[in-house]
Amino acid sequence: MLIASGLSGYISNIRNLVAPASEWIAGGVPLTMMMNMEQRHGSRKPVIKKALVELDGKPFNAFASQRETWAAETKFVFPGAIQYYGPPEVCDQPTITLKLEHQV
Repeated sequence: MLIASGLSGYISNIRNLVAPASEWIAGGVPLTMMMNMEQRHGSRKPVIKKALVELDGKPFNAFASQRETWAAETKFVFPGAIQYYGPPEVCDQPTITLKLEHQV
């Protein structure tokens, strides 16, 4: 849709990912909105800012609280291949990180 509308300098995005897929909101963001000016090799360059882990965020703290258990036991979540069709309880689940970020 973006290309068909002549918006070649845009990146597609999806908002509201913690809601069911029927409530997701598709859109576009100008690439320039993602850029920051940083000093690189002696001159300022436009770059996409790194997404660093927020060490005081809920997801990191939830995962960090499991370190001792994970050091001694093999525990992980493997949901299998991404499911694009089927029942909502299988297909429309947000990631664990998104769930933790939006916990009240």
